[in-house]
Amino acid sequence: MTPMRTSTAKNVSVTDNITHYDAVEGYVFPTSVVQGEAAQLRVSTGSTRFHVRVERWGVRRELVWSADDVAGVEQPTPDDADAAGCGWQPVVEIPTGLTWPSGFYLVTLTAHDAPPDRAVSYAGFVVRPAARSSDVLFVLATNTWNAYNNWGGRSLYTGGKEVSFDRPWGRGMLVRPESGGVDRKSPMRLPHQQPDVDGDAYQAFRFEHGFPGYMGSAGWFTYDRRFAEWAEGAGHVLDYAISGDLEQPGTTDGYRLVIGAGHDEYWSAAGRDTVEAFVAGGGNYASFSGNTMFWHVRPEREGRSMVCHKYAATTDEPTGMWSDPMVGRPERGFLGAASMYGLYARFGRATPRGVQGFVVYRADHWMLQGTGLVYGDVLGQDHGVVGYETVGTRIGFDEVNLPVAVLDPELAGDALPDDIEIVALTPVSNLAMGDYPKSIAALDDQGDLEYIAERIYGGGATALAKVRHGNAVILTCRPNGASGGQVVTFGSTDWVFGLAGDPQVGRVSSNVLDRLGSGAAGDC
Repeated sequence: MTPMRTSTAKNVSVTDNITHYDAVEGYVFPTSVVQGEAAQLRVSTGSTRFHVRVERWGVRRELVWSADDVAGVEQPTPDDADAAGCGWQPVVEIPTGLTWPSGFYLVTLTAHDAPPDRAVSYAGFVVRPAARSSDVLFVLATNTWNAYNNWGGRSLYTGGKEVSFDRPWGRGMLVRPESGGVDRKSPMRLPHQQPDVDGDAYQAFRFEHGFPGYMGSAGWFTYDRRFAEWAEGAGHVLDYAISGDLEQPGTTDGYRLVIGAGHDEYWSAAGRDTVEAFVAGGGNYASFSGNTMFWHVRPEREGRSMVCHKYAATTDEPTGMWSDPMVGRPERGFLGAASMYGLYARFGRATPRGVQGFVVYRADHWMLQGTGLVYGDVLGQDHGVVGYETVGTRIGFDEVNLPVAVLDPELAGDALPDDIEIVALTPVSNLAMGDYPKSIAALDDQGDLEYIAERIYGGGATALAKVRHGNAVILTCRPNGASGGQVVTFGSTDWVFGLAGDPQVGRVSSNVLDRLGSGAAGDC
């Protein structure tokens, strides 16, 4: 029998493991439901009563349902809840209706008899359409949220190899106070400012509010909601799904465009197969994301958890980098770009004073129509759209000195999609041991730079230089064999930070949604 751990919220201090810090905690599982299905809210609390408030979060938060004075119940938490899940029973059924628009729904839980600083916590779920209501499907990066979530003990960044969806999301991943930008992993830097390479401002903010260290790396609040707020505010109609939905047949049927945004790092083989087949059949895919499709994960426990051995992957357990020869399916073959060619920007000692936007090379490309940008201009620099984690590509220059993607002769299985056109790029780097911000945990014996250099190029000084000198790109391509389908890659997690305030960033994004979401196959 698995030992159980019960809530001791009143005795928990603010540390990196703040399981049971809040007086009431809960989650919705399954994380996505179809319109008309009940969302199963699973709650544990030592309080006698609590309140439930459900809001759809699009342009703004709009109340759709609430329940007052719900009887509290304390449910035991297994010691392996981080990997195997909590297994809590549903306490409240949220009756979604056919009139509930597809979207992300925030659940606010408030304990009636708890200290104010611990009385409120959050859960969330996605409502999928019973019948397609848009030509565009926005897939929230919940696999990546789960990878960074350390509720219950460990995440994939703190020693875990398996992480469960059957548990609450970490504090700050769904909601947190506006911070003026200090909760960004690559905060904006004015010309006269020195870079905060050790993340001191980030640390001060998260300790002040009791948030775990990785709350700014993934989650609805940091990334996905920024795209949703902007897109719906700009008049774009979206249907919503989550990462795990891509593993189910028919999820992308009938759509013209599938979208990912922010930090979409962890992909299963079945999810990737679905999207690649969708594009091969004439659909379009747009990645408004950095570090995209970096790690291969395997669903376990009938989809209740996912496994990724990352740096400890072996041929017997090949849940590592997609570009790793033992996995043998480099993401560049689909996206046109990969993190091994550029992973970090303005984070730690990776380009700390670097360009905060994309340098334009092909100003006549359809993506830049209506922006007024010309060759050499910088797109998005005032909002730092190149930041934190990125994807790039191996480049050369053509006869008129414009960048082109080239094959990597040392990468096993490397293949370039057809018709790659690099629209913009900027130099980014990678991080070795000693280069990371002091505010985050890193590997004890190597960093991403050493690991990628060893796995891809066999290690040594030349290999380290190849991995250190990278780029972030905006590009378009057509995967080999695609019947008219097109892929657009925005190679930065922080692209979404420019959507609300930068008209050029918004125009470029709308150009993609308007052209590819309406079925037009933009010429590369």
